[in-house]
Amino acid sequence: MKSIAILTSGGDAPGMNAAIRAVVRTALDKDLKVFGVNRGYSGLINGELFEMNRESVSDIIHRGGTILRTARCEEFKTEEGRKRAASVLKVFGIDGLVVIGGNGTFAGAQLLSKLGVKTIGLPGTIDNDLPYTDYTIGFDTALNTVLDAINKLRDTSSSHERVSIVEVMGRDCGDIALHAGVGGGAEFVILPEKGYNEEEICKNILQGKVKGKLHSLIIMAEGVGGTDELANKIEEVTGIETRATKLGHIQRGGSPSAFDRVLASRMGYKAVELLCQGKTSKVLGMKNGKIFDMDINEALEVPRSFDEELYTISKIISN
Repeated sequence: MKSIAILTSGGDAPGMNAAIRAVVRTALDKDLKVFGVNRGYSGLINGELFEMNRESVSDIIHRGGTILRTARCEEFKTEEGRKRAASVLKVFGIDGLVVIGGNGTFAGAQLLSKLGVKTIGLPGTIDNDLPYTDYTIGFDTALNTVLDAINKLRDTSSSHERVSIVEVMGRDCGDIALHAGVGGGAEFVILPEKGYNEEEICKNILQGKVKGKLHSLIIMAEGVGGTDELANKIEEVTGIETRATKLGHIQRGGSPSAFDRVLASRMGYKAVELLCQGKTSKVLGMKNGKIFDMDINEALEVPRSFDEELYTISKIISN
């Protein structure tokens, strides 16, 4: 192993820069050349590679987003596009590739590995929707961003005695909503894995008002849909002013939390270690606080499991 490249792909996530920094500096410590790839697989196909040094990653560990930028690439979905990407790596004399992203990014690495490219994947997505690992890079920061927004909304919501519905990211996976609901003291958590009952929500809100509650907070994952419609329904049935707030892409930005910085750094270091050991087609994850590696094919086949216990806890302690 003489040289490696690194790219970020798909949605950005806080902590990606910390991972880039760890990969670059670990590789340089091992006397490897390191190339950054701008704009993910799109940049790889178009040869947007540049050599990196220690200064390339100075003062970035605290920055959100990704200094390598990211983009989606339809061309990479074709066999011709992937062969072109592999050829570019060969032209630059690159022996291994570290990719940071989610399911789509890993699927791309899986396909490249079939063309002889040595690949290692780092899970970088705020949704925490890669079931083989307990945590993905960026999830903790996004969760804390949501909690900060909830705390602010609670102030104005209680002042006006309103119901607040907060829509958070999570198309198929409700982890942000579930964890934010528990951590933020929400009365209701609405998830794509569970759905919801309008009548039950309205009934509980009215019962809470009788008990003297000044406001109610509902956290809804975007994958469920219908945030505005639910707000209108609650206001119509209960007569209580109801506002819907969609946090949107604010959840992707911001300085990464200490947890995400350390997780990304540990994984970046481990990725280079694996490549130097000749290992390939691996992804990194965390289980019980330990970093581990797993075959990328096996990782992509791990079925999603829902945290029923935490969901039960959320329902019990919200009353």
